[in-house]
Amino acid sequence: MTATLVAKDLSGGHGHRTLFDNLSFTVAPGDVVGVVGTNGAGKSTLLRLLAGVDQPQGGSVSLAPADAFVGWLPQEHERVSGETVAAYIGRRTGCTQATAEMESAAEALGAGAPGADDAYARAFDRWMASGAADLDERIPPVLADLGLATGADALMTGLSGGQAARVALAALLLSRFDVVLLDEPTNDLDLAGLAKLEDFVTNLRGGVVLVSHDREFLARCVTTIVELDLAQNAVAVYDGGYDAFLEERAVARRHAREKYDEFAATKADLVARARTQREWSSQGVRNAMKKSPDNDKIRRAASTESSEKQAQKVRQMESRIARLDVVEEPRKEWQLQFSIGQAPRSSAVVATLRNAVARQGSFTLGPVSLQLNGGERIGITGPNGAGKSTLLRLLLGTQAPDDGDASMGATVAVGEIDQARGLLDGGSPLGDAVEAVLADWNSADVRTLLAKFGLKADHTSRTVDSLSPGERTRASLALLQARGVNLLVLDEPTNHLDLPAIEQLEEALESYEGALLLVTHDRRLLENVRLDYRWHLEDGTVRQLHNTASQEK
Repeated sequence: MTATLVAKDLSGGHGHRTLFDNLSFTVAPGDVVGVVGTNGAGKSTLLRLLAGVDQPQGGSVSLAPADAFVGWLPQEHERVSGETVAAYIGRRTGCTQATAEMESAAEALGAGAPGADDAYARAFDRWMASGAADLDERIPPVLADLGLATGADALMTGLSGGQAARVALAALLLSRFDVVLLDEPTNDLDLAGLAKLEDFVTNLRGGVVLVSHDREFLARCVTTIVELDLAQNAVAVYDGGYDAFLEERAVARRHAREKYDEFAATKADLVARARTQREWSSQGVRNAMKKSPDNDKIRRAASTESSEKQAQKVRQMESRIARLDVVEEPRKEWQLQFSIGQAPRSSAVVATLRNAVARQGSFTLGPVSLQLNGGERIGITGPNGAGKSTLLRLLLGTQAPDDGDASMGATVAVGEIDQARGLLDGGSPLGDAVEAVLADWNSADVRTLLAKFGLKADHTSRTVDSLSPGERTRASLALLQARGVNLLVLDEPTNHLDLPAIEQLEEALESYEGALLLVTHDRRLLENVRLDYRWHLEDGTVRQLHNTASQEK
């Protein structure tokens, strides 16, 4: 079935706070709509409204036909205790719910309930449309195609982040939605997974609405951009791809600034001229009084004539000011601005692996012989499951090799953003968790630090686990600024960061002078960050390459 989704004058937010309003756009078959905006602008809120999970503050969302099958896939891969891969896929594809609805309708039909035959027919059609009839047969080949050795009966809680991301991708590939709503679908996917996702999205017959901070993915896939501009309290819809949106938005912002500057200059000129006229009027009266101090008649005449002429000119100026079309000044959006705190330079050799081997179940990494020198910048790439995180643990000394040797140099101060964003105590309030890491900081200084990263008082009192992935990432960045480091380890740092924050991270990395280990599948980040070498992992081996952004493509 092909379907069209229409959002008309849509408003959304939390409680009494409105994040966006009067948003209208259409998602026709074949459209790929990308939603962009800073963290907190309402992107996930918009998807929930389109999915019918939440009710809008105003406006409407409609489907044609009304029974179209809409699939909403939230950004975090939920790990339900006891849930298998097959059960997870059944839930994400909507097959499990469709099966339950059909079985319920069948029971009502067997009991002879009024209208049960029509209800069963609808439920059966929905069940067939969801693909539930042959889902169990379709799962194994898709998992194999994605390189997942795990079976459909494996528990989701036992999977790594990369494996969970590929299972989520499998669910998407197995789904048969008429309209697909995707929230950060690229997170944790390797390049092979990204290629399959891009192929799926661009070849869908139905419409897609997606939220993503992967600039290359947006550039390759989207046909329309919806921007939620929190700073200007405005929404805008741009036809065309992502790069065209960037150009059009830059032009629109420049014109808005120029229009305001012209208005402000004109108003300031008229106000100054009106002020001058008033001063001249007062000066004219004083001069007339000085020239004829004893002649009241002349003084009154001069005063009256001067006052009337100058008052008329003042009124003219004020009238011109009142007739000006007021142009509101474009508000400057809040931008994350930070630097990476730098410790004194480490020893010449930061970390060394000599024929190091690490074994995890059936997987073996190595033997690996590598050396990281002070100030070297290394990009670490490779497919999911290749051992990138294991390599980091060996280098940092948090995992001992099963064979071979691993050592770290003297005076190495490590700053890290791990893939799971689990460096802070998840059960503690954010403020307390940061204070525990920054032991020599007082509470006031910690709150000030977090506020610079957009984490205000209502964030500091919440537990770390209750924060969004983007908020946890910003808290990790705050620690990097507060602590001096000379070895920076970033494992998928752009996951959950908004586009302005990613650009700020790139700027901070440019000025950072210590050693860098950067694990990422963000293609534009690899292009933009200055790197000396690439360590590419595949099949348990490591190849050192001179850096080019195309090496892994």
